[in-house]
Amino acid sequence: MVRRLGLQPYNDVYQAMRKFTESRNAKTADELWLLEHRPVFTQGMTDNRAHILSPGEIPVIKSDRGGHVTYHGPGQLTAYALLDLKRRKLGVRQLVSHLENAILRTLMDWQVVGHTRDAAPGVYVENAKIASLGLRIRRGCSYHGLNFNVDMDLSVWQRINACGMNVTMTQLRDVLSTPIKCRDVANRLLHHFCLLLNYEESQTDSVTPSENAANL
Repeated sequence: MVRRLGLQPYNDVYQAMRKFTESRNAKTADELWLLEHRPVFTQGMTDNRAHILSPGEIPVIKSDRGGHVTYHGPGQLTAYALLDLKRRKLGVRQLVSHLENAILRTLMDWQVVGHTRDAAPGVYVENAKIASLGLRIRRGCSYHGLNFNVDMDLSVWQRINACGMNVTMTQLRDVLSTPIKCRDVANRLLHHFCLLLNYEESQTDSVTPSENAANL
């Protein structure tokens, strides 16, 4: 099932992911949540406060995902993969590879060549990072997922040491030199995600933000 949640505050979705994962059973359908977040910095399990340089008015939330500090905001596509890895006989490294490949294939839909780095999960275009990954596995099930910079305010990234690596960030708008909508990128990402993980895209239900509001 795909949930298209629109623009959401981070903590509400974070708590909903945890609740979903804690309450699911062997028959619970996997879900992919597609959304954008209101501005927020989140710290992963391996991060320290020193990587947050000048947050200003933007809140900072500690998260249980892997990785370091990152930024979420409007114009960044977030995809949360709530999957039963044990049921699908899928390893964590395989899931990371599938998510990275879904991003790479999505970039190719706009004739953009990206690449990955062995020691630094995510996707890069030339020397800049365009997408980040962070996952948590609990009881054989994944939550959290990926963030894909589409058409956002990149200046906010200067307030943190992104991913703990002083990495330069980029976005699809700048690579293409033209505005682009998150929903268009989301549609292509969903297509490639389904192909890579053997989901039937034509049989994937989609829930709009208004229909799903009660679940958050």
